[in-house]
Amino acid sequence: MNYAAVKRHPLLRSLLISLFSAILFLPFKDLKSSAILFAVLFICLSAISSVKNLQALPSLPKIKLAHPRFLRSASMPAGIIIFLAFPFFLKDYYLDVLIMSGIYMLLALGLNIIVGFTGLLNLGFAAFYAIGAYTYAIVNTKLGMDFWVAVPLSAGITALSGIALAIPALRLRGDYLAIVTLGFGEIVRLVLNNWDNLTNGPNGITGIARPSIFGTAIGKLNMYYYLVFIFVVIAAIIIRRVECSRIGRAWISIKENEIAASSIGINTTKYKLYAFAFGTFWAGIAGILFSSKMQFVSPESFTFMESVLILSMIIVGGLGNTYGAIAGAFILALLPEMLREVQSYRMLILGIALVLLMIFRPQGILGGFKRCTF
Repeated sequence: MNYAAVKRHPLLRSLLISLFSAILFLPFKDLKSSAILFAVLFICLSAISSVKNLQALPSLPKIKLAHPRFLRSASMPAGIIIFLAFPFFLKDYYLDVLIMSGIYMLLALGLNIIVGFTGLLNLGFAAFYAIGAYTYAIVNTKLGMDFWVAVPLSAGITALSGIALAIPALRLRGDYLAIVTLGFGEIVRLVLNNWDNLTNGPNGITGIARPSIFGTAIGKLNMYYYLVFIFVVIAAIIIRRVECSRIGRAWISIKENEIAASSIGINTTKYKLYAFAFGTFWAGIAGILFSSKMQFVSPESFTFMESVLILSMIIVGGLGNTYGAIAGAFILALLPEMLREVQSYRMLILGIALVLLMIFRPQGILGGFKRCTF
């Protein structure tokens, strides 16, 4: 039985998903609880499939709950109110998790420009995250530079490092480009680990100052929460505007067919450099926020697995979708914390959930939706 056969039979698909979830749940509870979970999931999924099938029949009227424009206009104010209210009723632990999810959103948005828009596979994105974090850590602890002064400096140095990597690396394509970026990520980590005079080696850099507003340091998590998500909103707006601009269309055309894009006059090398510079710029911002929040950085925070996690975020959310990158970062940042009570099995659950997502929705959660109207 192949995937096409499963897709043609909704009840069979519901049965397989329910059975798989029940088996996965079995190590945590007894057989009775797993059987109840199987029955509930099977009934719910079967009901959803039945409603979809009835809606597809031409003889029956379509159920229309609300107009999409009304839903969008109503959901935005509600989302903003919920977002602003989080710090007032969440504990510090949950705020800390949300702050880290915001930093990962910036990283996912940056990598989505390179991989999602332009189609250049990058397996060493954590290196630019590290460059941004260490640049601010060094200029702050050794030169006494303020956070707001260091933001453009650190982000600019990170973008220049992206261009420096892209100039020789863009001669390669596909797997070869991925290997080069992977090697660059490991080189950066090893340099940070061994350059004791500048980076303090494996001991890392401590005493990094928090950002301040009008002379008052942002020490509380609720204030830092707002700071991080202001950067996320600014990044999403700017990236969305660039995506719908001439540069964004050029990136998408390069991803779809580089030879065809070149034949219609697009300078593919120039636009690839733009993608690397623009994408790594946001990684630098994320690195600054991370180092100022933790007040400590070390090479162990920027391993290859960090690059894999960021890449997984944009794949889960949907390659080439700005809002998908945000959604994927939010899900993969929060899901391991939600499964912390089952510490021994949480990575197993996360891995199986990713496999199921790739089987039943390979384009990602928000992948396939129309991005811009050209």
